[in-house]
Amino acid sequence: MASKRSTSFSALALIVTTVLTSAQIRPQLRPTPPPAQTLRKASDLIRRQEPLKINQSVLKQLTTDNVHILVSIPKQRAYLMLGEQIAADGPISSGKRGHSSPTGHMRVLEKDPNHHSSLYGDFVDQSGRVVRAGVSARIDSAPSGTHFAGAAMKWFLRLTEDGVGMHIGILPGYPASHGCIRESSEGAKLFYDHVKVGTPVDVGDY
Repeated sequence: MASKRSTSFSALALIVTTVLTSAQIRPQLRPTPPPAQTLRKASDLIRRQEPLKINQSVLKQLTTDNVHILVSIPKQRAYLMLGEQIAADGPISSGKRGHSSPTGHMRVLEKDPNHHSSLYGDFVDQSGRVVRAGVSARIDSAPSGTHFAGAAMKWFLRLTEDGVGMHIGILPGYPASHGCIRESSEGAKLFYDHVKVGTPVDVGDY
């Protein structure tokens, strides 16, 4: 009886030893890590817009009395129009969420080739060095020794009494302004040159 029990213990010990040895030899299986994602450049995140397009035959027919401007918020385009004909079609960036551009029927209230914002800009020191950029004169306090310098809004066409207008600006491919309608440098100059104070401007879901 004792012999049988001894044999059983020996067999059990052999099995345990074999299992432990196998566990030590068998390589640990680890999940394959996902491939590292390469960081995208900021330029890749900017949606490229079609550049300014000009219909020269229609443009030649424009006068400051027959021209009007149409701005499409969904398409992020502005159109210099003669009736239903498009003389120029350029990219824009309208107001971002919380600062949406006003919509509806408006008119050009003022033309200023070298306008500066009275609300948005930078705090600069006496030498003109920017100390804090992208500030609001209404909200932010100027650090000691600095003063507010309004952002440049070249070729400005004022659309509202509170300062919203069309002017040169950065075009990232989506609504990004504080309410104004930004244009390319070529587009802003072209629109500026072909309109007058009183020119109709329609902004909306066209």
